[in-house]
Amino acid sequence: MSSYKGHSIFALILSLMFFHSPLLIALTLIGANIPDFDHKFKKDNVYKLIILGLIVFISLYILKLPYFIGLIIVFLGVCFYFSEHRSFTHSIFGAIILTASVSLILIWAFLLVINFTNINNYYFIMAVLIALLSFLFFNKKVLMIFLPLFFISLFILPAGNIDYLEIVFSLFIGLFSHIVLDSFTPSGIKIFAPISSKKVYSNFGKVSIFVLVLLAIVYNAQLLFNMFEQYVYILIASI
Repeated sequence: MSSYKGHSIFALILSLMFFHSPLLIALTLIGANIPDFDHKFKKDNVYKLIILGLIVFISLYILKLPYFIGLIIVFLGVCFYFSEHRSFTHSIFGAIILTASVSLILIWAFLLVINFTNINNYYFIMAVLIALLSFLFFNKKVLMIFLPLFFISLFILPAGNIDYLEIVFSLFIGLFSHIVLDSFTPSGIKIFAPISSKKVYSNFGKVSIFVLVLLAIVYNAQLLFNMFEQYVYILIASI
């Protein structure tokens, strides 16, 4: 069985292949830890998620603010509650729906803060929201390591732009990495649940890793080209 440590390490490796922003790397790590909320021993966390969603919904409704964030949080909790372990939340359809749900929560919360407060440091707002999101989905042991490193990286690395598409993509890469790693377990995964109960195993994982590596190269093609161009320029200048 793949542990939370294995999923986190695998997601970290993938995130470094794709992204250079600590925000996107953090979201990939969070995404990798989301699917296992369907496990029975995390039912208490699922209840807390549903209660949190209801509290957010009621609070925003009373304040006459956009309350859809609360409804999406409740929806997430319900999905985990009714999903069997390594079924819907470990499928392609589940990865898409979970990515969309968490992305909406993050983006709507971001818009809510910037529209109804005087805070204009958008990068800092998104960083704080991602940190809060990590409290929902990270194992406590991972959280103790993640939070200090995350905030240190924010001070070391330059701030970047907030791109909604990259937020969605990084979360999906994290969720998909979880599915890929679990395909190497003896029980496999139901990749098309709930439409089909057909399972896939390590061959799916190997092909997926190959595709992810190719995708990372294409995704960073411009950066790689710029690095090569700079290397050629330095080489010519030294002659």
